[in-house]
Amino acid sequence: MAARGHVQDPNDRRLRPIYDYLDNGNNKMAIQQADKLLKKHRDLHCAKVLKAIGLQRTGKQDEAFTLAQEVANLEPTDDNSLQALTILYREMHRPELVTKLYEAAVRKVPTSEEYHSHLFMAYARVGEYKKMQQAGMALYKIVPKNPYYFWSVMSLVMQAISAQDEKLSHTMFLPLAERMVEKMVKEEKIEAEAEVQLYFMILERLGKYVEALEVVRGQLGEKLTSELQSRENKCMLLYHQLKHWPECNALSCKLLLKNPDDWQFYLSYFDSLFHLIDQSWTPPEEGDHCTEGEVHCSVSQAISFVEERLAAEEAKESRPLRGPYLARLELIRRLRQRSCSEEQQLGEPLELMFQYFVKFGDKPCCITDLKVFLELLMPDQYVQFINRLTEAVPLGEAGEDDVALPGDTRALQRHLCVAQLGRCLGLQHALDTDGKLALIRELKIHYHHGLQFGKNCLKTELQFSDMYCLMAAHVYVDLWMETGNEQMLWQCLGLLEEGLSHSPSNAQFKLLLLLLFCRLGAFEPVVDLYSSLDAKHVQHDTIGQLFHRQCLFTSEYIIQAYKYGAFEKIPEFIAFRNRLNNSLHFAQVRTERMLLDLYLEADISSTLEESVKSMSLCPEEDDIPWDNIRDNRDLTVFVSWNPKDRQLNEEHRQRSVEEEALWLKIRSVTLRLVGCLSGLCHPPSVRNSEKTTENGVAAKPSTLQPLLSQMESTLSQAAQFTERHSQHQYPILGPPSTRLAQALASGSCQCQLSALQLPIHLQELEAAGLDQSAELQAQISNLFKSLTVQLQDTLNKCKGDLLEVKDGRCKAQPSLLENLVYFVETICVVLWVSNYCGSTLRPLKSSLQKKKKKKKDATAVTPVVLSGFQEFTSSLQSLLSQALEHIKGQESHLTALKMESLSLEGLSQTEEEGAFTKTVMDKVQSSYLRSLQEIGDLLRKRVDTLKSLKI
Repeated sequence: MAARGHVQDPNDRRLRPIYDYLDNGNNKMAIQQADKLLKKHRDLHCAKVLKAIGLQRTGKQDEAFTLAQEVANLEPTDDNSLQALTILYREMHRPELVTKLYEAAVRKVPTSEEYHSHLFMAYARVGEYKKMQQAGMALYKIVPKNPYYFWSVMSLVMQAISAQDEKLSHTMFLPLAERMVEKMVKEEKIEAEAEVQLYFMILERLGKYVEALEVVRGQLGEKLTSELQSRENKCMLLYHQLKHWPECNALSCKLLLKNPDDWQFYLSYFDSLFHLIDQSWTPPEEGDHCTEGEVHCSVSQAISFVEERLAAEEAKESRPLRGPYLARLELIRRLRQRSCSEEQQLGEPLELMFQYFVKFGDKPCCITDLKVFLELLMPDQYVQFINRLTEAVPLGEAGEDDVALPGDTRALQRHLCVAQLGRCLGLQHALDTDGKLALIRELKIHYHHGLQFGKNCLKTELQFSDMYCLMAAHVYVDLWMETGNEQMLWQCLGLLEEGLSHSPSNAQFKLLLLLLFCRLGAFEPVVDLYSSLDAKHVQHDTIGQLFHRQCLFTSEYIIQAYKYGAFEKIPEFIAFRNRLNNSLHFAQVRTERMLLDLYLEADISSTLEESVKSMSLCPEEDDIPWDNIRDNRDLTVFVSWNPKDRQLNEEHRQRSVEEEALWLKIRSVTLRLVGCLSGLCHPPSVRNSEKTTENGVAAKPSTLQPLLSQMESTLSQAAQFTERHSQHQYPILGPPSTRLAQALASGSCQCQLSALQLPIHLQELEAAGLDQSAELQAQISNLFKSLTVQLQDTLNKCKGDLLEVKDGRCKAQPSLLENLVYFVETICVVLWVSNYCGSTLRPLKSSLQKKKKKKKDATAVTPVVLSGFQEFTSSLQSLLSQALEHIKGQESHLTALKMESLSLEGLSQTEEEGAFTKTVMDKVQSSYLRSLQEIGDLLRKRVDTLKSLKI
């Protein structure tokens, strides 16, 4: 809450209990305390705002907003009220109101440095860059401090970055920013490194690389000290931009002489070298090669340079650095790509990689170092290479298990590196089923043996042998995918569960468990696993596709960057925020959350109209930025040793994005159609006015037809996509497939579309009346019958056992649970449509009965549409009863299953391993029961809503 130092002001003392209640989460007591205080001190505005914060946190947003506006309209200038209002508006996600607050405060107290500073930061939160520029200069005039001046300069840069017209950026904003900095340079007022960084940024964006180079090399460049080799790095960047390859090469040489292990400078050295060779560059006959010194411009010079670095390392008594040895392999790779025969002068790649393993094989990084250069080996060298490495691993004598084991962690790391390289080369994948099972057995022996070296490890530390466990799990997954034998999957899950018991912090175990539990449709264990990952900020967006969690806001990082002068970070934060705002996953999570809220609440705890209104959903507006949508998923989060042909490729990525976007379109249009349906449920007087309500809920009947057409078109695209890619699967460690194919196969999407077309026909019927609409009534009645058939078909696809036991073995069928979810979603949509149908038919029936009474005609036939609707609601009752009966049967079946009695024969498991496998089976069983219970509870509530459909 607001900062509170000494308590001299009586009001501070009075407010302290409310602050304490809010800080402790006791919002109700905070409200009560605020009310008591306001009875005695009606003019204590801060108490009113603190009460509003309590109301906001207890879900009473409207009351909170009203109270806040009462205080804001008084334009307060006391710190307590201003800070409390700022907190409240931030929690309401209304940062634009904070700007109005401090604009008023600055008007009343124009000389306040604090209020001007708060106003600037308020503008920063909402991205008002022009106003930030003005606020910064106003602040500098009051208090002439350098940071305030450069806030204004940075705001000009941000105007340039955000401007739609790039020409305007380069002719107005950036030149003005440059002149403002140059003024400070001429007056020798530059004080901090951040100010030089900002000057460099401006020149770089203007393309003035020569001028930027002069700044970095000159007196101002001496202030660039916060990062190691900051000046050199900036010079290198500018040389690349200017294509000054001689300077780039010479500087790389100098830096590598100082630090022969800096990999980025090896890359710069090789890049510049081959550019010079391609340009046939030769050094001048007299004088320096360039401003940075001697330049290498031939392959022979590069070979000599690398060999000199190697010789220096070999001559050291201490352990050598890895950089020069990897540089030799990198040079071989580049020479081979250019078909240069000189590569042979550097040696045979197999021998060099073997030597590298001998030197560095006991380091965990050895695998990632060598993995990059495996392409230098010929396929017929793979086995020879692994055999040579294996011979270099110091293992003890083979024991009872006929497996030689390492005696210490260094030997363990070497053996593990060989196993990982063997998988990278595809040697594990080439084994038959028996070979893979024997490999798993060997890996598990190494894993269990290696646990002795980590007996004293903390819970937060990983065991030395964890990678054996993970690799064995990957081989189990291979067997499951290749043979379809689900016993392999159960054993894999059991092994990972065992691994987690020894290494509770191993993220790879958790991620793979999550992936496999999700494949099984067992979501109960996923919640705890994801929570234990303790994902931070952007990780919710990058790995959230596995668990659907929402990402956090970033505005506070931007504010801190201004406060501490980290100007070069501000464009990065802005770009990062845009990435999150345009995130495909973010749009999916938001859409799914809104749909879920509607399925769980609408017409149960509140009407559909109220539910949609609370979401501020406007069906007419598609607020997903389709043209700028970003795929922020990290699809490399899993450790993988698969060879190249089994790894995720660009085609997989593009297909996955297309699939995700299609599924999002279906869900988004479904949400908007439901929102449109709620708009149709307004009273006729409001409906016909075709106005938009205050909270953004559109009530235009004309919105429905375009959305239906859009849904029809999207479903057609989706069907074509699934048919086109039905035979193509993503790698198991690649992106999870969306629910698209399964949803289409269940028939739920088409069924929902059919249901949502009914209101169009009901509107026509309402306009025509019952007397003149026989053909239309027959059409609607047939739609009711067709919808019943479609719903029955969707329900039939849910039938079957979620866990099927045959011959003592357990097989999961998660698709049945998924189909049941689709059925429930479809029932919800159908009931909302039915509610609208009932509200339309009820007055028509009432009008008809009045006419009958006037004519005293008791024998008149009931119109087809009325009898059809009554039959339809009866059918819905029957379908819901069937579904509930099926759920009840599945609950009984699952409860009766005794997992401990299931056979695990032929699985070569110890008693302890078997216990972990049974634990996993229990978790899946429990999760399925929980899911069935939640679905059953929702359906029973929906049965109650059926009663309101009678006409």
